[in-house]
Amino acid sequence: MSPTEIDLRPVSHITTDAIGQPGKRVFYLQGWQGERTVTLIIEKIQIQSLAIGLEQFLAEISSRFPELSEASSEYVEEKMHINPPVDPLFRIGELGLGYDNENDFVVLIAKEAVPEGAKEEDTSIVRFWCTRSQIRAMCRWGIEVAGRGRPICPQCGQPMDPEGHFCPKKNGHKH
Repeated sequence: MSPTEIDLRPVSHITTDAIGQPGKRVFYLQGWQGERTVTLIIEKIQIQSLAIGLEQFLAEISSRFPELSEASSEYVEEKMHINPPVDPLFRIGELGLGYDNENDFVVLIAKEAVPEGAKEEDTSIVRFWCTRSQIRAMCRWGIEVAGRGRPICPQCGQPMDPEGHFCPKKNGHKH
């Protein structure tokens, strides 16, 4: 398959969401531009890391451009769920952020995970051009969705499966 390069400039909406039961969920990043929808698979840890990195990035933008208004993180939950059909273009390997100060857009760059043995130049890339508020709301929602997973065992700190949890702290061994 040949590499794809897509620019959604600007997105009309961007979100992350998960489908499935906790412990077996698949996380997605989805952006729309008019009638065009692009869906990618993203890892939960990537959503969490993006949210942290974005806050640092927005703080840097605010210090460089103090005349800009504060980006809102408000969202309507019903509008943040992904839209079917969910047909992901690829699994994200790398995420990056950039800023276009002339148009006040943040660009979220999603690069395909490089399959073993593949050349770097054969990977696909999608750029989601967003307002600062759109991407901040997406990250806030993503943290909310990521936090809805399996409960954490108070003894070992690991996620507990609904089918049962083997806690290494209960028998004194941790592998």
